[in-house]
This record gives sequence, C-alpha cells and structure tokens, in this order.
Amino acid sequence: MQFDDNKPIYIQIVDYFKYKIIRQELKSSDKIPSVRETAKELNVNPNTVQRAYAELESCGVTMSKRGLGSFVDVDDDKLKALKNDMAEQLIDDFLNEMYQMNMPKEKLMELIDERWTK
Repeated sequence: MQFDDNKPIYIQIVDYFKYKIIRQELKSSDKIPSVRETAKELNVNPNTVQRAYAELESCGVTMSKRGLGSFVDVDDDKLKALKNDMAEQLIDDFLNEMYQMNMPKEKLMELIDERWTK
C-alpha cells in the first residue's frame, strides 16, 4: 500500500478496510487481521493500526469481541451508506483537483460522459 503524505496514515488504513468491505472482499462477520498482522503487512506502527481499528469501530463498521479480535459489522443499509460516503469523498477530491486545474464544468462533463461509456 502506498501512503499519501497529505493524509494521516490511520485514515488511509480506515479507507483501505472500507474499500475492502465495499468490494465485498470482507463481508459481515468476517474477522479482520490482527493489529500486528496489519502493521506488519502495511509496514506501519501497530499503534497507528490500533487507532485505525478504533476508528472503524466508532464508525460502526467493525466490532471487537474480547479475546477474539475485530469483525466486520455491516448490514445492507450500512453498506449502502458506506458506498455513498466513499463515493462522495472520491468525487469531492476529484472535483477539487479539477477546480485547481481551472477545468470548465462543461468540458469536465464531456470528458466524464466519454469515459462513462467505455
């Protein structure tokens, strides 16, 4: 995983797991890797992963079971909300970049329409 210097690493780890859930790579009640496993896999400090896991739990995406680990906790409504939230975040980031490039809305919409049909 490549980390973006402009965003806290723990937030990027949260997004990483949210994407896995949205893509159904992780489904409700699936166990997520331990903090140590994830820290080793992503080459980050375990405290950073722990913070990400705490954030996932506070968002209602995972739940901890004492002595067993963390598990995905999403129903269809949570999954829809997660998809919408992530889509809005991606769109906002994209639109911000286009705005910084002074891309006219009409040209942007034309480019999107061309790509959408591919």
